[in-house]
Amino acid sequence: MMSAPRNINYADDKKKKLASPDSSPPDIPKLMPGGNYIKIGKDSAHSTCLIFAPPAEEVGVLAKYLAIFEKHGVNLLHIESRPSAKLPENYEFMVECAPLGNIGAAIEDIKHQSEYLNIITRDYKDNKGTVPWFPRRIRDLDRFANQILSYGAELDSDHPGFTDPVYRARRKYFADIAFNYRHGEKLPFVEYTEEETETWGKVFRQLTTLYPTHACKEHNHVFPLLVENCGYREDNIPQLEDISNFLRDCTGFTLRPVAGLLSSRDFLAGLAFRVFHSTQYIRHPSKPYYTPEPDVCHELLGHVPLFADPDFAQFSQEIGLASLGAPDEFIEKLATCFWFTVEFGLCRENGKLKAYGAGLLSSFGELQYSLEDKAEIRPFDPPKTALQKYPITEFQPIYYVAESFEDAKEKMIKYAATIPKGFGVRYNAYTQSIEVLDSKPQIQRLVNNISSEMAILIDSLKKM
Repeated sequence: MMSAPRNINYADDKKKKLASPDSSPPDIPKLMPGGNYIKIGKDSAHSTCLIFAPPAEEVGVLAKYLAIFEKHGVNLLHIESRPSAKLPENYEFMVECAPLGNIGAAIEDIKHQSEYLNIITRDYKDNKGTVPWFPRRIRDLDRFANQILSYGAELDSDHPGFTDPVYRARRKYFADIAFNYRHGEKLPFVEYTEEETETWGKVFRQLTTLYPTHACKEHNHVFPLLVENCGYREDNIPQLEDISNFLRDCTGFTLRPVAGLLSSRDFLAGLAFRVFHSTQYIRHPSKPYYTPEPDVCHELLGHVPLFADPDFAQFSQEIGLASLGAPDEFIEKLATCFWFTVEFGLCRENGKLKAYGAGLLSSFGELQYSLEDKAEIRPFDPPKTALQKYPITEFQPIYYVAESFEDAKEKMIKYAATIPKGFGVRYNAYTQSIEVLDSKPQIQRLVNNISSEMAILIDSLKKM
């Protein structure tokens, strides 16, 4: 578990050297390891999910399986039946078991009476066929959205708002509305105060002076559309609902409010469904150009524009898909790749370096610094990038450059193939679910579907 970083002391000589003489104090976002609302650590839930198929459809087969759980003292938290993706003529059960009783013995009995058995657990300890739990359907995000590592008014003692009771109460308000949100509901509307809007306006005005020259073309292409469609103005903090609807129309990405810090595994899992967990609160007004954690300025000015770009959206989703079922050590590596791309990535544009990482696009000081040839520049290469250590409370000494989002995506797919797990995953946009690919009949059906799609594309090309 990596400890939370400390706030930055601007009197520190090392930090002062990074600031331009005529600029505001550098806006250095103290992001958690791996990027926005990611904190490396093990998950807190310990339930185990079993997915198994009976040999053939027969009357009373569920009762036989339930008797096994009863025999070994295993309580079930949830049970459902559904068509089997592996055996088209069969069906399967998915049961969630409480961490009580002799679940190991129950698994052995079920294994001997089933066509197949998959074990998925949040309490991932070994390599004996178990897989770390991950959401299969988009509504499963509700299950971990509130397993957070900090909440509302729980601010560090060196936070600018620590001694401000009004700000702390406001932070609890934002956390509460996110905590009570469930998938499928309209995103919570927030009536921002005049002081909060004023803080947003200061950040908005400062950053928009740099975007034309420092941001990548994809960011600059989308930003005017956000102004036109989502209320991006210096005198207005946009609402998540408006932005989420806009992103859905562009790339299928949506936003979801978050009440506090998520683990790396849970945050990345959201990206697999093209869901971005976003804050709604804003930094303390006493330091408008500094934030000790991601806030609404970081999310909406830094992250959101790029999620409207199809290539970037797909690249982000590939990181999320790679995380599903991955061992803990690879979660940390994927979070590091996220840090050096989605948070602090540079790209090449007509021979010049431009910024696309949200940590840069929401930080006036580091956005300038990153393009001034003061830091080391390396090509994005996931196997190497994933091992790179990085500071959290100062400007990055190393930045990684993507030749294009398409190139970064292909490299990410190749790297994901090296992660040790006995199955592949695919996102089904029609059902907003994750399909686990681990049987030949299932994969054959997908190949046939792809062949049909290819035939349509070839026919369309011939007609042009």
